[in-house]
Amino acid sequence: MKVLMFGWEFPPHISGGLGTACFGLTKALSKLGVDITFIVPKIKGEQKDSPVTLLGADNIVPMTKSEFEKQTEHLEEYIEIGSTLTPYLDFDEYKKTKKSTDGDNNDVTIEFSGNYGQNLMEEVVRYSLVGEKLGKEQSYDVIHCHDWMTFLAGHEAKKASGKPLVVHVHSTEFDRSGNNPNTEIFNLEKFGMEKADLVITVSKRMKDIIVDKYGIAAKKVTVIYNAVEKDDISELGKLREFKKSNNEKIVLFLGRITMQKGPEYFIEAARMVIEKIPNVRFVMAGAGDLAKKMIEKMASMDIIDRFHFTGFLGPNDRERLFSMSDLYIMPSVSEPFGITPLEAIKHNIPVIVSNQSGIAEILEDAIKIDFWNTDKLAQSIIDILSSPHQGHAIIENNKRTLEQIDWKYVAIHVREIYQNYL
Repeated sequence: MKVLMFGWEFPPHISGGLGTACFGLTKALSKLGVDITFIVPKIKGEQKDSPVTLLGADNIVPMTKSEFEKQTEHLEEYIEIGSTLTPYLDFDEYKKTKKSTDGDNNDVTIEFSGNYGQNLMEEVVRYSLVGEKLGKEQSYDVIHCHDWMTFLAGHEAKKASGKPLVVHVHSTEFDRSGNNPNTEIFNLEKFGMEKADLVITVSKRMKDIIVDKYGIAAKKVTVIYNAVEKDDISELGKLREFKKSNNEKIVLFLGRITMQKGPEYFIEAARMVIEKIPNVRFVMAGAGDLAKKMIEKMASMDIIDRFHFTGFLGPNDRERLFSMSDLYIMPSVSEPFGITPLEAIKHNIPVIVSNQSGIAEILEDAIKIDFWNTDKLAQSIIDILSSPHQGHAIIENNKRTLEQIDWKYVAIHVREIYQNYL
């Protein structure tokens, strides 16, 4: 079985849970004999032991100048139908290319940064040229797309090939932006789900959003929870020696510092805990648009000596920080799933998660709070740090749950979906 898969990030170039989920899924699918060609806008970093054939879109499209002009004209008309992308697009910019110097009919290659910057919408549309070309020229059984950035490319590949399209929704614009979604992104999400043969989502709460907010038929949406890599972390044990001086405790927040992740509630709870427990430090690891505001909030509370911001962390530093932590908090305002609590459990760390997260649906024994209830969050932190017995019980219960969560089972379910459409 051959699958053409579109994503926006893949290890070692990842900025969040999307790349981690794509890696875990594809690794497990490859062990089941599924042959995956994974397309990203641009390959960054050295690839080692990849479970997929990883291709950068910037190296895929050589097409003649006349073919390129024909496709850009097609997309310029296409964009104007039902999707108000024009505020984000300048077609003079869109048609920028790298050209050989030998004549007008030589190959043209499209440029990509592969980032989430100001030109993201332009790159999303250019990316769809890759989908059209691969769908027309290559032979695959199924097309599988991850999140809205890839939906146009998947649709173009489906049109060109006639193959079934699966779109995998890891997060929606309502999760990222609350009740004020970006209209252009919302339109692309809705368009992609409408054109897909099947929609996979990562939690029941997210399926409800897709049905209620996007008008997608419930029977078209399948819930498949994410999992976590269960690699050997025994060598990380010695790192715990770094932080146990003076019986100190570390409470960790790890994720994008954005409205969706609820960082302000973590800081507010930290202030209340610090008033009660003298030997605790709080760490906020990650980057995002609210980082500066959160630093200012922390400083205004006069807890600067007990609070640390690390910035974005790579995989090794993430592992090291998990190994140093005593408690993990995910106070997300709206979290489609949330892989990081599973990573914490893997490191034998008790976790507290918000009721507004998908992971709360499967962590039956975790402590769950509403994200806005900082009083309860603070008291829960105090209780766990003050009672080693309670923390140990939470760890043991969650570890039993973790045993049932494996990318192998996720991959089996996804492969069954593929087979149903072949």
